[in-house]
Amino acid sequence: MTTRADTGSKLDSPSATTAHSDSTTDSGRTAALGGAVSDAAVTVRDVAAETAARLPDAAATARSAIEDANRQMRGGSDEMLTVGSALSFGLAAGLLIGGAPRVIVVGAFIPAVAMVLTMFNRANPGRGAVGRSMQGR
Repeated sequence: MTTRADTGSKLDSPSATTAHSDSTTDSGRTAALGGAVSDAAVTVRDVAAETAARLPDAAATARSAIEDANRQMRGGSDEMLTVGSALSFGLAAGLLIGGAPRVIVVGAFIPAVAMVLTMFNRANPGRGAVGRSMQGR
């Protein structure tokens, strides 16, 4: 009597069955992965389009906020500018010492620099933001 082991059939061996099921599982995983990547690409595209549509409004809002802040600094007293620049500088220095990310520290220095520049422009009204020439005029 002949048994399965005697026939030597590769189809009946456990390794052949495992290899077949592994290739089926791999192709299923590949298809699922491809679908997930496709979905992610569609999501990224939609978010990018939405962000691009909102960008002009955000830029206009930021510009108006900067213009209002500049107007308030120019209209404020020297004492107010001194206190504001000291407060902003102190906050930025504290963030720097505390180990905050550099982007946040630089963002905290921006109002201090703007206020100090406004005070310098008040102290030297004849000298605007015009650069000097090389001839020393």
